[in-house]
Amino acid sequence: MANRRLKHILGGLTPPQEIVGTIRLGDISYDIHRAVEPSRLPHTEDVLLDTSDAFNLDNLHFMLQKYLLGQDIFLLSQPGPYARRLALTFCRLINSEYELVALHRDVGETELKQGREIRAGGNLVYVDSAAVRAVKHGRVLILEGVEKAERGIMPVLNNLLENREMNLDDGSHIVHPHRYALLDHGEADASAFIPAHKNFRVIAIAAPVPPYPGYPLDPPFRSRFQARFVDPMGSLLALPSGSTPAPEGDWYRKLRDIILSTQIASESRHTLDAVARSSLPAFPQTSLSKAKALLSAFPPPIHLSSEQLARLVLSLHPALIHSPFIAWAMLSHQFEEAGLGALGPPNLSGDDDDVGLLGYRLIRIVKSDDQSAQLSFESPSGATVVHTVPAGPHQYLAFPFTNPEMLGFTPSGRFMGLLTSLLQAHALNWDISYVPPALPSTASCSTSLLVRTFSALLGYDLEDVHMYKELGGRELIMRRKVEDGGATSWEPSPLIEGAWQGRLVHLSGMDVIGSTAGSLSRLTQDREVELWEKKRIVRRLLEGEEPSSDLSVAHRSFRVISTASKSLPLKDWLSDEHANMFFAIPAQPMPPSEEGLILQQTGCPIPIIDTLLKFAEKYRAGMTADAVQKNRKLGTRALVRIARRVAKFPADGDDLHAMLSRALLAEFLPATETMNLQNMFEECGIKKCTPPFNPPPEVRGEGLFFPPATGASAKDTRPTTIPRFDAAQDREGASHVPHMDHFYDNSLQTGLMRDLAIDFEVLGEHLVLLGNQGVGKNKVVDRYLLGRPREYIQLHRDTTVNQLMFQTVLENGVIKYTDSPLLRAIKHGRVIIIDEADKAAEHVVAIFRSLAGHGQLTLADGRRVREVKDREGDIVVHPNFRLILLANRPGYPFLGNHFLQVLGDNFCCHAVTNPDMASERKLLSQLAPQLSEDLILRLVAAFHDLRKAYESGAVTYPYSLRELLNLVRHMQAYPADPLDAALRNVFDFDVYRPETIAKLSAILDHHGLVVKNLGIGAGRDAAEKKVLDVKFEPKGDTSLSEPKFGKDDPENQPHTGGNTWSGGIPDALKNDVPDHVKERAREMARLELARRLEELNVSAGEAKEYGALFAAVEGHIAQLHDLLENLAAREEERVWVKRQTDGELDDSRLTEGLTGEATVYKRRGMEKPEMGRPQMKPKRIRFLFDVSASMYRFQYDGRLKRSMETAVMLMETFDRLTRKEKYVWDSGDSASIPLVEANQELEMRDRWKVVDKMEMITQYTFAGDYTLEAIDKAVADIAQYDADDWFVIAITDANFARYWITAEDLQRVMDRNPKVHTSLICIGEGAEAAWIPKNLPGRGYRVADTADIPAVLRSILSTMVDN
Repeated sequence: MANRRLKHILGGLTPPQEIVGTIRLGDISYDIHRAVEPSRLPHTEDVLLDTSDAFNLDNLHFMLQKYLLGQDIFLLSQPGPYARRLALTFCRLINSEYELVALHRDVGETELKQGREIRAGGNLVYVDSAAVRAVKHGRVLILEGVEKAERGIMPVLNNLLENREMNLDDGSHIVHPHRYALLDHGEADASAFIPAHKNFRVIAIAAPVPPYPGYPLDPPFRSRFQARFVDPMGSLLALPSGSTPAPEGDWYRKLRDIILSTQIASESRHTLDAVARSSLPAFPQTSLSKAKALLSAFPPPIHLSSEQLARLVLSLHPALIHSPFIAWAMLSHQFEEAGLGALGPPNLSGDDDDVGLLGYRLIRIVKSDDQSAQLSFESPSGATVVHTVPAGPHQYLAFPFTNPEMLGFTPSGRFMGLLTSLLQAHALNWDISYVPPALPSTASCSTSLLVRTFSALLGYDLEDVHMYKELGGRELIMRRKVEDGGATSWEPSPLIEGAWQGRLVHLSGMDVIGSTAGSLSRLTQDREVELWEKKRIVRRLLEGEEPSSDLSVAHRSFRVISTASKSLPLKDWLSDEHANMFFAIPAQPMPPSEEGLILQQTGCPIPIIDTLLKFAEKYRAGMTADAVQKNRKLGTRALVRIARRVAKFPADGDDLHAMLSRALLAEFLPATETMNLQNMFEECGIKKCTPPFNPPPEVRGEGLFFPPATGASAKDTRPTTIPRFDAAQDREGASHVPHMDHFYDNSLQTGLMRDLAIDFEVLGEHLVLLGNQGVGKNKVVDRYLLGRPREYIQLHRDTTVNQLMFQTVLENGVIKYTDSPLLRAIKHGRVIIIDEADKAAEHVVAIFRSLAGHGQLTLADGRRVREVKDREGDIVVHPNFRLILLANRPGYPFLGNHFLQVLGDNFCCHAVTNPDMASERKLLSQLAPQLSEDLILRLVAAFHDLRKAYESGAVTYPYSLRELLNLVRHMQAYPADPLDAALRNVFDFDVYRPETIAKLSAILDHHGLVVKNLGIGAGRDAAEKKVLDVKFEPKGDTSLSEPKFGKDDPENQPHTGGNTWSGGIPDALKNDVPDHVKERAREMARLELARRLEELNVSAGEAKEYGALFAAVEGHIAQLHDLLENLAAREEERVWVKRQTDGELDDSRLTEGLTGEATVYKRRGMEKPEMGRPQMKPKRIRFLFDVSASMYRFQYDGRLKRSMETAVMLMETFDRLTRKEKYVWDSGDSASIPLVEANQELEMRDRWKVVDKMEMITQYTFAGDYTLEAIDKAVADIAQYDADDWFVIAITDANFARYWITAEDLQRVMDRNPKVHTSLICIGEGAEAAWIPKNLPGRGYRVADTADIPAVLRSILSTMVDN
């Protein structure tokens, strides 16, 4: 009691904080105290909210009420800076210090409680987090982005919120101030208890979930707050800065009214709008602020062109780039009604227009001082507008461009218009986002060139920071390091270093880090950010303040430009949050005229350039969103690569078909895509040439000599010499030169080697080689490297980005990094082979994109890889460095990751296939000269037919050269072995696939390779082979001179097991199965069949008919089943889950481990979905079969039978799936006749009834067509279900001309709902409509041969589902 009284007396003697005034807000008042630590007060005076605004005052009044009641506040606001600025305005109003935590998916307990650091001398200290500092010192704690924190993190604060109590890692305890006042030494050690300050409050900020993406609130966490919804209308109007004068004229007023009306409309949506996903989304919170600033700085003309209007709207609301067209049409109607004119299309054309936003032109750039420049713009009326903007310290690139030819590029009108737009956004003091087009495939958008030109014009020091998926929110700001003495500390990331030094920071690949990018919103919007250990960057210093180690200001020249990797759809990352962080400049791809000029600079002939552009236009127009993640995009860089090749080797221009097919990896396209591609080749007049014969290369003194190719298509070809690598350039690399025992030359692989060598050595390209297993990818590469040292890395599912960069070791408590093979290759100019590139996660392979494209890489330890050394510590890329990525072909059955799109066009791709028959024969003859030419020919022909059977779906394994080589090696080494025994080495994998064994036997028999038995029977027959003896001949002195032989049993009884008797099962019992036993086995099989038919309730005739349909598609069933099964498994594939308390030690968190943190482990587990992504739900699929009268009347071409076979393929496939809940499918025919209901379990009898019903209906229907009605109804019906994805696939033989069905009609019903993916297969008369694939690119298919229907449908389904 005495201690308690003493504590009260001492507390009374402590002087209270000085009161500097009283604030009155409506009916309440509050005494304002002088701040103890002014550096923790808000420093954002110029962006704080206007306290004379009624909307702001109402929110501040509520907050003061809650503050006086001692309650914590939860602000629910649409994404944007308003809620944060409201909280800071409140803190400034009551003169309260504050702490701020920007939450993201990587935030853990350490960031909310205490961190650990090792100081010099090895002492461990605990560092309070912002939350702990706030509770100790009576500050307001602002938690921004609560919806981004993963489940289980925010409840860490529950006790602090409810009872003002928290146990800290250093052993101390925060307790409620009333509880602390009651403590005395008799209860506990009072020094371990810290009172929570009575002025401590929490203001949490989050976007409401839904409609915005994020994690739902934990109910106990939510219940501890007082909620306040921030009206979006009010925040839109309150954000524009009062210092910015209102723009003159009606333009701003009309635009403001459109933005506000869109907001109101978005709040009153009908429930069906959410299902349709076609409503007009509300404008971002900062859109009105941007519009006011833009129209004030650049007064608009009275009338803007529709193209200019579209660019303006997309800059304010970039999400409209990927919104449904109906939403754009609705907005265009509003603009017309307001008298501003109609909007142009959202897909900006890129025409030769050199004006920026609102029609302004850049006319002059003048340097003012080391930190600023004057930009002069010319308005559409001819007036000059001058703005002073931040700039860098270096010499400016002269503008207007005096010598365009010296720039290395031609600044087109499109380029100048985009550059002007970037500089206009810069003049408004906004960071910039260059947003790519929504179209899946376009010409180049000049992204890197624009950034570099922007930097050079303003004398900036450019810092490229390449994003990768593993990058966390904290790593964007700072990174851990260990000093030489073992002490731990922090250092700024390149972004923060750029903020301090006034650099232009290019955040490349911003799309790949997803919602983590939101952790930078405060930096981009307010130029403030929290660093480590109380350090903070503030917008400006208060009066009388000086910069210190804890308080710094971002350089006024600091600017950020973010660009996207284009490897992800816009809808996955272009959110309201992103739009609020940056001023968006929508990209414009090159028009054909500009692209043509670039191709002409290579020296390629004009006719070939015209053909390339014509083909590229058709190919890009036909690219669909479903296919873009797997198919090549054919960008400008790919066309330049072809043009350079033709310029240097004119003879290659005669075979554009081969070069375009190589660039698009046409060899591996699905059947449907291959059909469309061939149509494009025909329309462009690009013909396929007969492959020439390539004589074997010769190793000569100067290098590898390729003689000229011969053949009809090889006229005017010249020999090619690839110089030998000079070993003196890398003396240490002698041990890294690949060793090759032998290489069997053949025409196909020689031609491939020549192509690789030209691209690699002459054109200086990095390479990707894709192919089936066992086709010789490694052998071919080793052959043509010819003495060049190489490094090698094999990727796998667990490969991480850090492992590719360096290897981490811990020596004497100090973390050290040793160079990985990749870094060694970069430094010494070696070739790096990246094998199994498709097995690693896509974001891991993505780091090669910037390395191949620009010679740049940002290492996790802070070092940079650059082509030229700019700073101390930079690793310079050796000019001889090359990347070669090896991978299996995309798609089934390899099921690797679709890594090609994350690489962009920075690699030259080559498809490595099995050799042609002539090449394969030559190769095998060299390998096994003792085998007869006839036998080799038969084997080669049989394997070629096996590969064709795989492509057609008859067998499920892609038999390669490797299997054939191993087979021939066995036959060469053991000529006495029968052919059956040798073939079992290859075919025993399929013993339990009778349909495959039957197909194999048929193919072998067709080529005269008579095999008695394959499958299980072959194994039994092999038991008849007698090994005559087992003889052991020891060397040296030994008492055991021969193997032990068991005793002879005079009665010759069977013996099994033990080691006493010789012999075993008598040969007679093994080989002579009595006839009555065989007959009994046959009778059992007959009885089992009859019992099974009775159980299935089908007759023998029905079973026979169904069996015939089944047998026709058995191979397709197996392939489709394996694909869907593996896709379901891949969705549940486990990944490394980091920040775990047990598991394997995570190399990237070793420093945290040194300081004693618990979450330094990683474990394999299910990957959590990206924030806002829907949980995995079934995929809804509806199939429509045409069973009109024409199907029966014209069934002579097999259309009805093929449709029935296709139905069997679908029913059997989906019935066999183990994860049936992953796919919900149904089937129908006309607009109203169902065949299979969703979730219907089908026994064999039911499946037979379905196909029987299909045939019966065709006999009794009248002439007519319901194709449009059926598709329309199917799309409407399936969209009503909750699903992960929706698909409608229709097969029809409709005579479109006869029934007056136009392309517009089909487009209307197939586009009825944007979220439903539709495809149309036209057979019979429908296949005669040549306009189908042109008007329905990627969705409409003409199938002239009805035998291809199952294969085409399987290909469509595979492509649609695996996206």
